[in-house]
Amino acid sequence: MIEQLRPGVTAANARVALFDFDGTLSLIRAGWMDVMVPMMVEILADLKSGETDAELRGIVEEFVGRLTGKQTMYQMIELAEHVAKRGGRPLEPLEYKKIYLDRLHDKIRHRLEELESGRVSPEKYLVPGSRELLEALRARGLKMYLASGTDHAYMSEEARLLGVARYFDGGVFGALDDYKSFSKKILIRQVIASAEFSGNQFLGFGDGYVEIENIKEVGGVAVGVATAEPDCAGVDAWKRERLAGVGADFIIPHFLPHAELMATLFPNGK
Repeated sequence: MIEQLRPGVTAANARVALFDFDGTLSLIRAGWMDVMVPMMVEILADLKSGETDAELRGIVEEFVGRLTGKQTMYQMIELAEHVAKRGGRPLEPLEYKKIYLDRLHDKIRHRLEELESGRVSPEKYLVPGSRELLEALRARGLKMYLASGTDHAYMSEEARLLGVARYFDGGVFGALDDYKSFSKKILIRQVIASAEFSGNQFLGFGDGYVEIENIKEVGGVAVGVATAEPDCAGVDAWKRERLAGVGADFIIPHFLPHAELMATLFPNGK
């Protein structure tokens, strides 16, 4: 269940854990790509560039996947660039983002209502084993941060509904409309600059290219969460390839083997 890509690597030095949110812990927004990609293909197809829908889908899937983990705004900026490239007059990226979020909200509204009303347990929308792993890391004394490319107002509320915000004593951080003022890379640099931790004391968990890359850039240990949403029973081959390609030290499909994962990350309890 745990694929170790770099033999001998452990998190024995780790004192801080950085988690991505959507797809790593939360399943509330599972299927978001099935909203974003068709929206973008529709916008580009309206420009009558001569490209087939299949060709446009391939282009969109490439940049959406490449930018997963960064603020949603970056995907909308690239969409606007593709519109301009084809002779169109793009909307402001913030407008594209609003269209996308409105469509996504239509898809996930019932999930939020289920959680808010208490009709379902938060575990229904958590990657399996998430809470147990968070408990184990907290018991070990790691300082934990939650950072997401999803807008701060939404992800902080969703973290509350899932009952996981309380684990993140370092803070909960989401995207801002002023997208240049926050990123996972900026957060990592700020934590290091505070002199509280060094780069090799970071342990990161994420299902996106960006957070794995950011953790590896500073010399930390990265766990790629390549879960096949929404059932999370196995590894998503596309996610695995991308996460392994950017330097993930470990690949897991979910957190159910949390005891084994902790023993692998912290051998001999160190």
